[in-house]
Amino acid sequence: MTSAERMTKALWSARWQRRPRAVARATLLWAVSYAGFGLACALSGTSLLYHGGDPVPSGLGWAVVGVGALGTAASGAVVLCGPRPALRVLLWVVCGLAGIAAFSLLMDVITLMFGQAVDSWASAAHKVLAAVGAVLLAATARSGCRRPDGTAGTTGTAVRAPSAAPRAVQLGAWAGTLAFVPYAAMKLVWASGGTFAGITGAEMLAVSERNGASGIFLALESWGLDPTALLAALGVFLLWGLVRPWGQVFPRWTPFLHGRRVPRWLPLAPALLGAATLAPYGVAGVGYAALATAGAVTMRRGDFHSSDDALLVAWIGVVAFAAYGIALTIAARSYWLRTRPAR
Repeated sequence: MTSAERMTKALWSARWQRRPRAVARATLLWAVSYAGFGLACALSGTSLLYHGGDPVPSGLGWAVVGVGALGTAASGAVVLCGPRPALRVLLWVVCGLAGIAAFSLLMDVITLMFGQAVDSWASAAHKVLAAVGAVLLAATARSGCRRPDGTAGTTGTAVRAPSAAPRAVQLGAWAGTLAFVPYAAMKLVWASGGTFAGITGAEMLAVSERNGASGIFLALESWGLDPTALLAALGVFLLWGLVRPWGQVFPRWTPFLHGRRVPRWLPLAPALLGAATLAPYGVAGVGYAALATAGAVTMRRGDFHSSDDALLVAWIGVVAFAAYGIALTIAARSYWLRTRPAR
């Protein structure tokens, strides 16, 4: 990055930091829209929560109205009074609630990538709105922040040299990578026509067709390539890009970009989305699988021939998601800290 580019970036960042009310207005617009969306769903009886493809009757729409109302109050107060410490706390609370509401957005994105229909378009739209709100609320909470010297702006403009993550973080990346090996192997066995957990590759392909998989998905399966295993490989690539120096600079094979710094948001955006989805999903799944193994709950058989087969596959999946999600969270934090502008 040239000195002119660093100066331009610093000026834009400082301008954003000094205009908390402008950021709060955008958040206020979102909050009102989010509350209105929740009210419309609540009054029409539209379910925003699904379990196993079935709608869950609940008052989630009214909860959305409540979160939108809190966001409206907090962002509106920032517009009128400026960013106060108490308002920042409230904004971070609402940001956390919006982040929870956006849970499983990644699953919907993957589902749409393979041409399958989501459980509900209203539910998917709600997750998108919640994710946008989490970003806006965090931006409002951080806007107008001051440095220790009392001046508004960024913490610095000097660009740090590309660096590797600490050894402990890299060991976590290895754990997240190795956790996907059994998952990818299981998927590739089915894709190649083999049998695992009592179900054949042909039966799994029939299940995919019945669930409305796209032609691309079915074509890859017929070639012995499972699309979810390919996504796992991309996820591992992202994970190591976050912990190794090469993840901070564009490689030689990228025309016009070779040698330039990778924008921080480019790897952090998918990393945060993946971590926010896979870590809680995997950890909760491990807990449920443990209860099923102990006999406290019954594992649903689903498309498998027995509950034991379903439990085996569940263990492989949730352990992979939990280990990778936690490793991705740690790696994303390390990348964030290592790529911050130096003072």
